[in-house]
Amino acid sequence: MHVPANMTESKVIEHIENVINRIAPRYTFHGYTRDDLKQEAFIICMEALPRYDEARPLENFLSVHLSNRLKNFIRDNHFTKDEEEKGKIAKPGQLTNEDYLIDTRDEYIEDIDYRQMKGVLDVKLPAQYRADYLKIMHDVYVPKKRKEEVLFIVQLILEEHGYEEG
Repeated sequence: MHVPANMTESKVIEHIENVINRIAPRYTFHGYTRDDLKQEAFIICMEALPRYDEARPLENFLSVHLSNRLKNFIRDNHFTKDEEEKGKIAKPGQLTNEDYLIDTRDEYIEDIDYRQMKGVLDVKLPAQYRADYLKIMHDVYVPKKRKEEVLFIVQLILEEHGYEEG
């Protein structure tokens, strides 16, 4: 572990944990639990330490580095120009492990056509929810109460079109 000259190892870990606890909860990725994301964020911060310029505050450096790496992860893994791949990518990003959708036609979750679901939401979602819905879809932070409200409306719309919460 690279430890800056003016700090101890425990102080560096404390700074890393502060940054992770502040930034990591803003991001969620399909298939990653919150603990998985925190572990990945810790590794990202540890890998960045050798590039740290001691003239800057450590937490500022780590915050910027971690945010940029997570944004790059979103860009690299959740965006594509290929129309066929967009259907695979358009899965709700900020759903927890307990929240998932099932097809009421008794098909497996992998068989749901996400392009069709996205099309239904594009047509039926009221305008006042659209901006926050897009933020949720692109793993951008949305306040918890607003996120719950938007996801509730999305759930209602999808239930009207043959999908229900599982």
